[in-house]
Amino acid sequence: MADKSRMVNALGERKLTLPAQLRAALAANDRTKFYFTLLQSARAHADRPDLPAADLSGERLRVGIEDTALDEVVRQAVREPDGRYHIPHAREIARAAVEDVGEMLEPLSEGTLLPQAQSRFEALSRRTLACVADDLEGSAVDQLTGADRAAGDSMHLLVMDAHKAINTLQGQVATERIDGAAVFDLKPADRPLVRAFMRGVNRTAPLRIDHPGLGTTATRSGERLLIQNDIGTTDAHVLVLHVEGLAATLTYTDVHLPRLLFLQALLDRYSVKWDDTITRRDPAYEGGIYHMTVGTFAAGDAPQLEDYLEWLGSRLVFLIDWNRARKRLRSFLPKAKALALLRWAADEELGHVAFLRAGGEQMIYEAMQFAGAGQLPGGRRLFEAIGEERAVEFLRFVLRTCSEGLRAGETPLFLHDAVRAELLALLRSGEQTLFDLVSDHAAFVLEIAQAIQLGLAIADPTGETFARVTARAKYWEQQADRLLNSARDAPPHSPHVEFVRGLLEVADDAADELEDAAFHLSLIGNPEALAKVRPALARIADLAVSGAQEVVKAVEAARELDRGIGTDGMHGFLEAVHRTLEVERQADAAERDAQRELLDPGVDFRSLHTASEAAGSLENATDAMLAEALALRDFVLRRMQAD
Repeated sequence: MADKSRMVNALGERKLTLPAQLRAALAANDRTKFYFTLLQSARAHADRPDLPAADLSGERLRVGIEDTALDEVVRQAVREPDGRYHIPHAREIARAAVEDVGEMLEPLSEGTLLPQAQSRFEALSRRTLACVADDLEGSAVDQLTGADRAAGDSMHLLVMDAHKAINTLQGQVATERIDGAAVFDLKPADRPLVRAFMRGVNRTAPLRIDHPGLGTTATRSGERLLIQNDIGTTDAHVLVLHVEGLAATLTYTDVHLPRLLFLQALLDRYSVKWDDTITRRDPAYEGGIYHMTVGTFAAGDAPQLEDYLEWLGSRLVFLIDWNRARKRLRSFLPKAKALALLRWAADEELGHVAFLRAGGEQMIYEAMQFAGAGQLPGGRRLFEAIGEERAVEFLRFVLRTCSEGLRAGETPLFLHDAVRAELLALLRSGEQTLFDLVSDHAAFVLEIAQAIQLGLAIADPTGETFARVTARAKYWEQQADRLLNSARDAPPHSPHVEFVRGLLEVADDAADELEDAAFHLSLIGNPEALAKVRPALARIADLAVSGAQEVVKAVEAARELDRGIGTDGMHGFLEAVHRTLEVERQADAAERDAQRELLDPGVDFRSLHTASEAAGSLENATDAMLAEALALRDFVLRRMQAD
């Protein structure tokens, strides 16, 4: 009673009857849609009498229509020689639909949610009843059931608009909320059922990230509890649940048939009895058609019913943007494997929306490009290049990393780095050579150097800028350490194992020094001081990037020579080594110049110290790069002499 009093005070005396009107309007909406479907199905059967006639008796009973004569309408519909249609009871059906639309509009009488609703209804009623008879033109069916706004107004369009307004009004007049669901006029026995459904919805709702959807309303309609969830933003993407006794019947509509089948699969842990899926033509929706399925679960007792409702609510988030994710993943996996991956992501309660938000397929394409054409031949999909099993393993990592990372506050840039590193690690996990470890390590060092270069290239960098650079540098430095540990763990009989271990230890000094440089840059908190020291540090960072690039070239050239390509690549290899030497000399001079510039009296001591440390670390990194390049040169020359 207290809740209803609050509603009366808030909404005014005229709206005392709104809850009852809304219940009646929702029931009328169900009946109206049945009548539209009946006429559309009759016309479709008349056009294609060779196909089985749709059996709509189950849907008729569910919406509370008792007239059994309607069960023969579709089967008896024929197309006359003159092109007209004979549809038994068509005029009665149209009249009943018009009456139900009128009932839908009663709670909207103020007109604020649906302006001109009554005038539209009166005009459409006259036009519909004037042209619909048992023998009628196909255009007469369109007058009633059409949903193409470009073709003009129709009763179906009015129903769609009214249903949206009713859903809005439901939320406005709800007397309370139960765990996020807007509810009114419930019985005490309904509350635990709504709570069970919302436990599931709320448990997985964070997986939608920032995508709208999953709004829930609940009320009572006669002997049934009615729960509706909007799922996403598409008009045809709706789930309505009727609970009566221990039976829960859901009606689900979708423009994508594969997603409808996916939902059925998600509920396969329960013995849901599914009716035949009905496909309806409607130009208002994507592709001009949508699909509807009805599934009924008969629970053995109340706890089992609540378990089912909770599970159903928890699965809805996995339908959001599902078709988009399916299409993106099919770029990397066969169709069946992509569907299985989405099912896995749902079962693990990770979802796919985070993957789309973090960059989707572009993230994977960038990782493939980063991995290099030598590992992933161009023109081939991921599973064709590395095999289905390893492709699935990698994409599971991507979905998990994106889901957990975004919910933990990680940036998309960090996730991109993690995905790239994982693909490299996966590609190297098979028959990798120790030279592959060196190559990957050199790539990671280059990534750290480029991150610092990018931060210093910003005209007005802040402490936050370098905090992000530091986080990124730390991540890549950890990946470089992982490669060094892999070399240390390599079997003693592996080719060149001692040399590669030593080489990577030298190379890891460059990664450590660069990571130290990034850290010290993040400590410069004075924006004015940072602006003064930035040009000098940027020059050294540019040289560090150049040195890292030359090391990458030298390593790749050495790897090709080690594969027996011959001596043609020796010139390029030696050029890269000697350019690394020149970079180190320039970096040494640039570091001395930077130290002089840092003595500017306008630079405070803290900034002077941290900038000086950063400059020294950058220069030390180029020293380590040169040491790696020279060690590699000695190794290659000894190998050639031995050959």
